[in-house]
Order: sequence, then C-alpha cells, then structure tokens
Amino acid sequence: MYKQFIMAIVAVTIMGSMACKPHVVAEKQAPFQLSDTMLAHTLFAKATMGQVTSALKVYGKIAADNSRQAQVFPLVGGTVSQVSADLGDYVHQGQVLAVIRSSEIADYEKQRLDAINDVAIAEKNLQVAQDMYAGKLTSERDKMLAEKELDKAKASLQRINEVFRIYSIGKNATYNVVAPISGFIIDRNITQNMQLRSDKGESMFSIAQIDEVWVMANVNESDISRISEGMEAEVRTISYPDKVFHGRVDRIINVLDDNTKSMKVRITIPNKEMLLKPEMSATVSLKIKEDKEMIAVPASAIIFDKSRNWVMVYKDREHIDTRPVEVCSQYGDTAWVRSGIEPGETVITKNQLLIYDALND
Repeated sequence: MYKQFIMAIVAVTIMGSMACKPHVVAEKQAPFQLSDTMLAHTLFAKATMGQVTSALKVYGKIAADNSRQAQVFPLVGGTVSQVSADLGDYVHQGQVLAVIRSSEIADYEKQRLDAINDVAIAEKNLQVAQDMYAGKLTSERDKMLAEKELDKAKASLQRINEVFRIYSIGKNATYNVVAPISGFIIDRNITQNMQLRSDKGESMFSIAQIDEVWVMANVNESDISRISEGMEAEVRTISYPDKVFHGRVDRIINVLDDNTKSMKVRITIPNKEMLLKPEMSATVSLKIKEDKEMIAVPASAIIFDKSRNWVMVYKDREHIDTRPVEVCSQYGDTAWVRSGIEPGETVITKNQLLIYDALND
C-alpha cells in the first residue's frame, strides 16, 4: 500500500513539472528569397525556339598555304661558304640566305667580261664605219653590218646581265641565294661547307607566308555526308587551349585515305598574330545546322549534378524553380533542350550554381 502511494506521488510530480515547462513551438523556416545584392550580380536569359546546331569534332594539323610558299633550289653547283638564315627565321624578299662559291659562276663572269669587250669593240667598229661612210670611203652596207654587230654584242651582254640578275651573282665567283618572297623559313637543307650540285633534287630552303594558314582535318567515312563547303569551324590547339580560332571549310578533298578511311577537308584561318605554326595539332569543331528546331538556352545556364542536367527557372525573387532538362545538343555558347522548359521562360545564367545549392541543400 505504501509502495503504491509513493508511485502516485512521483507520477503527480512528473506531470506537474511538465505542466510548468513552457510550450516550445517549432520556428517556421522563411522561404528562399534572392537578396538585392545577389540579384544585382545575377544574369538572366529567355528560352527561345531555334534551329538546332550540333558540332562534329575532327582532328587535323596546321599547314602553310601551298600557294604562298616558295622553295629555293641551287641554280649552280659549288661549295656553301656562308648560311645566313636558320629554320624558323623570318626573311624579307631579296634577303641573302646563303652564299655559294662556284666554278660555274667564274665561267659566267668570264662570259660577262667577254660580252662587255665585244660591245666596246663593236661600238668602235661602228664609229669607224660611220666615219668612213661619211667620207665616201665605204658603202652603206658595211655601215649596216657594223650596226648589226653592235646589236648582237649588246644582246649577248643583256643576256649575261640577266643571268647575273637571276642568280644574284656577287664578286669572286660567288652566287648569292636570295629569298624569292617574304616569310618564315619552314625547311632548311643546307649547311656551311656543303657541296652542292645544280641537279640536286632537294630544296635548300622552303619559305612560307603564314599570316593565313590551313587546317587539314580528317573526317571519318561515316560523317562525310554531314560535311559541306562553307561550314563554320572553331579550331583549338594544345599551345593555346583557351583561345578559339575561327574559319570556314573552303575545300573538300574527295579522296579517302586507304589506311585511315578518312577524307580531308581544308579550313582557312587568318593568322595575323602568327600564333599558328605549321605541323601544330588541332582540334576542329565543325558547325552543323540540323533540320529541326528546339528550345535554346545559353549553355552557361546548364548545371550538371546527380548525373542529370538542370536549369534554374526564375519567376521572381521568391519563386525560383529547379528544373531537370534533357539537353539534345550544344554548340558554342548555346544549348538545345528537348524537354523541361518552355519558350519564354527565364533562366539564370550567372550565379545559378549558388542559387541551386541554396535551394537544394
């Protein structure tokens, strides 16, 4: 009986203590709201309908324009006494690249001296013939023959002078190898003291103007039907990973390589800053316009998380939806979406990741 009495007192005490404690009401969490500061630094864009553009990625190499190259061959045989240009140097038209001592040049010098002497003798003979004709001591025929001999001597001198001009012949039986165009030395096959033959098949120098270059890209056989001339192209290189070079497909070489089963296309790119060099590897994105329309949003609006793509749809600062979207294609700064958003809706393109984290923590 006493035990039951004690238990009753304990129960009453516990109930009294619970009654004395104030009732705690759970605080209701305020809804997310975009602050004025955050709103000022957030960018938005409208979803619109647009023609789908996709990118075909191919690989290739930078090459010099063949029509803007010049190869320099030895015009005479001899010994290379001096080399003034090295691989990669920029040279100007007419600049001396190398000097060759040649016995052939010595023979040309002799021919030139002989031609000069022949002209001098022919001029004297003509003067004598003219004086004698004026004194009635010779016939007009003799005077005309002397004039023809002078013309022949002058023609021989003009011919040998032209040889000197073409060969850039210097003094002491030397031949100056000069640059036919301005550009960069992209190949050099000559060294000092090298023995040269005039019938040598290999060029001494190759010079290229690279203020405009080609990209020779390989297109797989399965993608040939998607390629056409005039297509826009974005080119990236390992040397400049953050820089995009723009050009167009200006020629399709309709021959397949037997080994790679690929077809080459040529893309011309301006290169005023001389950043692109021949033989650089290049990654090319060819712009392909599909025959269909989809909803287009800036690519910066897409958030990838939990193996899905999302966008933040903005209605007002208190109503921002997290929407899963199905991205069909992306090219440059634009992404085409198959579902998840409607045309005219506004998406967040800057600071969207911060807002996504705040709403989905």
